[in-house]
Amino acid sequence: MTRSVYVTGIDRGDGRQIVELGVMELLTRQVDRVGVFRPLVHDGPDRLFDLLRARYRLSQDPAAVYGLGYQEAAAIQAEQGTDELVSRLVERFHRVAREYEVVLVLGTDFADTQLPDELSLNARLANEFGASVIPVVGGKGQNAESVRSEARNAHRAYEVLGCSILAMVVNRVAAEDRAAIAERLTAQLPAPCYVVPDEPALAAPTVAQITQALGGTVLLGDDSGLARNALDFVFGGAMLPNFLNALTPGCMVVTPGDRADLVVGALAAHSAGTPPIAGVLLTLDERPDDSVLTLAARLAPGTPVVSVPGRSFPTATELFGMEGKLNAATPRKAETALGLFERHVDTAGLLARLSVARSGRVTPMMFEHELLEQARAHRRRVVLPEGAEERVLRAADVLLRRDVCDLTLLGDVDVIRKRAADLGIDLTATQLIDPAASELRQGFAESYAELRAHKGVTVELAYDVVADPNYFGTLMVREGLADGMVSGSVHSTAATIRPAFEIIKTKASARDASDRAAAGDGSARRETSIVSSVFFMCLAEKVLVYGDCAVNPDPNAEQLADIAVQSAATAARFGVEPRIAMLSYSTGTSGSGADVDKVREATELVRAARPDLRIEGPIQYDAAVEPSVAATKLPDSEVAGQATVLIFPDLNTGNNTYKAVQRSAGAVAVGPVLQGLRKPVNDLSRGAMVQDIVNTVAITAIQAQQDGTA
Repeated sequence: MTRSVYVTGIDRGDGRQIVELGVMELLTRQVDRVGVFRPLVHDGPDRLFDLLRARYRLSQDPAAVYGLGYQEAAAIQAEQGTDELVSRLVERFHRVAREYEVVLVLGTDFADTQLPDELSLNARLANEFGASVIPVVGGKGQNAESVRSEARNAHRAYEVLGCSILAMVVNRVAAEDRAAIAERLTAQLPAPCYVVPDEPALAAPTVAQITQALGGTVLLGDDSGLARNALDFVFGGAMLPNFLNALTPGCMVVTPGDRADLVVGALAAHSAGTPPIAGVLLTLDERPDDSVLTLAARLAPGTPVVSVPGRSFPTATELFGMEGKLNAATPRKAETALGLFERHVDTAGLLARLSVARSGRVTPMMFEHELLEQARAHRRRVVLPEGAEERVLRAADVLLRRDVCDLTLLGDVDVIRKRAADLGIDLTATQLIDPAASELRQGFAESYAELRAHKGVTVELAYDVVADPNYFGTLMVREGLADGMVSGSVHSTAATIRPAFEIIKTKASARDASDRAAAGDGSARRETSIVSSVFFMCLAEKVLVYGDCAVNPDPNAEQLADIAVQSAATAARFGVEPRIAMLSYSTGTSGSGADVDKVREATELVRAARPDLRIEGPIQYDAAVEPSVAATKLPDSEVAGQATVLIFPDLNTGNNTYKAVQRSAGAVAVGPVLQGLRKPVNDLSRGAMVQDIVNTVAITAIQAQQDGTA
């Protein structure tokens, strides 16, 4: 039977979209095919479903998502009774349930619905759907005792109506009351109760939403600027010095369009980061002349300047009544909402109560979700040497909003802050360090000179070297000031990993032969002799591990064996059961030659050193991954046809194959992930997208957790 979860409330304004988004995130971590059903819908666009469809790549036909419109439902209930209304909605629900493993049901919104006793209707629908219920209670503007009473009453109401209550969520409470409310409700309610504080950024409208609502015209600004949240409104009327003192971080400046001094002053303050603003709203349909707009564009590129026709007072009235909404056009709000949900809801406990069996398939989205969840479980600090790069800043924004790890950004601090302000990114919780000006520079120079003394490196020379962000970041990792490093979005692979070879070194160099003997496993386990890499290739139905596709041009048999052992360990670390295929142009004993012999020898080396690993080689790619081919070529193999770790004989083959699969099969390639270093340092492709950087940082944090770095 399809499992379903019904998220509902007791009144409007509870902000339950956070809960609906959070539950969808949990469900898509577990199963591939999640459906959405909204029993009753208003006319017009459904912002939340549009967000879910875009974010979770839902293929569901929008027409199948909805039961009935509110007006039609009210008419049916009035003329034919509640039983008829419920019967129709149950029928439409089951059309969705037949197609999906799990269904998320979005309850009615208590807003101008013309339905009597809406709470009872939601309870009955949940029961008829066989769905577990998550009631959401809004606490905005209420004191702690009032919120507790309302939550208890809501639980009692749904319980009396026969609902299976999965958990309660009390949302939008005052931050200072959250802990006390949670403690009291946990003691009083039989179901888990999660209390989520109010987050002003979620209720704040974006500049784009303000522009649309007021019929404004964008004079300056880009998409990033228009996506900023207007956290406050500052109305310009005072002289410039007093006006500048009134600015607050993230504020929207509202001023008559003929006050060019205030426009330029606000944008100059933004450019200096004191403070960064959301944008400027010009009233009275007045626009500065072209020379002022040209200066404004140079002062704060990307920062919106919007003209609206109304006067200041009517505009202010509309602004103060405006509230931001989660939708497909506000992905950063979605990240903030998910971060809030994951911080204050026991997601592991909620998943356990959901009792949703994990799919046998591992989709790219499921793999990415799992990375973030693992990284978040035990926070680590990752240093990013390319701190002023836009893609890195956008990735940092996602990582911070989702509370994945702690970050250190390297570079000119003023440049980083200005770039972040232009992009509307809050770096308050991020450590910023300029390697050239840092007090750590001298100590790092001495450490590096000591490490490279055999190469004639003096402290004076080292002082210049460690000002390079990649060297500085690597030294932070070595000294325990960061747990891992990610670079390469603008630097070459060599520039990223050369400092790691010199400073972090490989695992083999960390222990000599006597150390290995003392460890009790002698030579039975191969120690790493090289640094190699893997890509996680996320295909439609599974995740494969490809190695080595980025580092070693032409490994010999012993190095190839090392790469296989490293890659198997990395696969297991990230939840992929290792079944190793040592790839060649020949399968089994069908071919000969130096290239095939190298692969055959590497396979035997792995078997001798790690008899616990399942491995096959030499084997062709099709025989490794396709059961029908394997049945013909290697019918008795326990790896052929179901390999998960594919080891390429050389870099030329590996690099071209991963790119071919990525482009032609639509696979998500996560990596390269470096392996064999004593502490995690990972390289990015210079074509890396924001999500690639997010994934790589998460992987680095997980490596740091499991390597025991602090």
